[in-house]
Amino acid sequence: MAIFLIAMLVITGCTAKGSTDSKESKPKDSQSKENNEFSIAVSTWVGFAPLYIAKEKGLFKKNGIDVDLVKMESVADRRSSLAANRIQGFVTTVDTHIVTAASDVPVVQVFATDDSNGGDGIVAKKGINSIKDLRGKSVAVQTDGGASFFWFLYLLKEQGIDYKEINAQNMTAGDAGAAFIAKKVDAAVTWEPWLSKAKQSDFGNVLLSSDASPGVITGTLGMRADFVKQNPKAVKAITKSWFEAIEYYKTNREESLKIMGKAMGQSPAELEESLKGVKFYDEKANKTYFGTKENPGKIYDLTKLSIEFWLDQKLIDKEPNIDELIDYSFVQ
Repeated sequence: MAIFLIAMLVITGCTAKGSTDSKESKPKDSQSKENNEFSIAVSTWVGFAPLYIAKEKGLFKKNGIDVDLVKMESVADRRSSLAANRIQGFVTTVDTHIVTAASDVPVVQVFATDDSNGGDGIVAKKGINSIKDLRGKSVAVQTDGGASFFWFLYLLKEQGIDYKEINAQNMTAGDAGAAFIAKKVDAAVTWEPWLSKAKQSDFGNVLLSSDASPGVITGTLGMRADFVKQNPKAVKAITKSWFEAIEYYKTNREESLKIMGKAMGQSPAELEESLKGVKFYDEKANKTYFGTKENPGKIYDLTKLSIEFWLDQKLIDKEPNIDELIDYSFVQ
């Protein structure tokens, strides 16, 4: 009888231990499930504003995700937050994502948001009538990276002009416009309201605006590569939500302007004016812009060109793998 009781205690102990081990494995299983709650950093550029339509109208929720939109103006802050996994993605221009990837923060572009369609431009003194006329002239432009500098380099390359032929003055786009109006430089790469101010002056004009080069100053959502790999359904859901937000904007313009204006700190009328220089990428435009891995669209060319420009300017010191920077599957 004693032997029998000891044997039963041993068996009971083993069963209890097995039950405990089974319970401990459950959190591990839950961690492997898709993460439907994540954060995206957004600056107050109007091209990103439809994300707030998706939030306000419940499109994220309808598609099974909970997205926290975090306002963050500084690209450096967005990049460091992505590296620390405090956010899982952020919207910015294609060329900026290249710098992120070259900084050892693996990022992948999943859909395009917008294109600067006249919102950026080069203002110049009267008498300067072409890009070639900028040779030897003082041009205010942000030379430490960013969309303005990338676009300027793109235009110079198109005209066969060496950047060294330009007397570039490093300034942010806003400061560049102000410096031009103050007659401190011959030309400036800037945006509104400085384009309008140049037109209204008696000495300046808009030499060229970004609608002359569509698809170059283009915003995309870039997300942590590990998040994309582990959560493809969530990434597909935010892509779908963006497409639905664009369609909502097309059919409910007045309400959409109120939603986006509130998020951007502008009145509906002010936002409507700002949007004249922006082209949103809907589902059809995304399919064309991305293409497929076998037959890539313009995003591939722009990503490749961004790498070349930034290497040449020594803003990055190594070449990111272009095939790891774009995921074509989410827009198809």
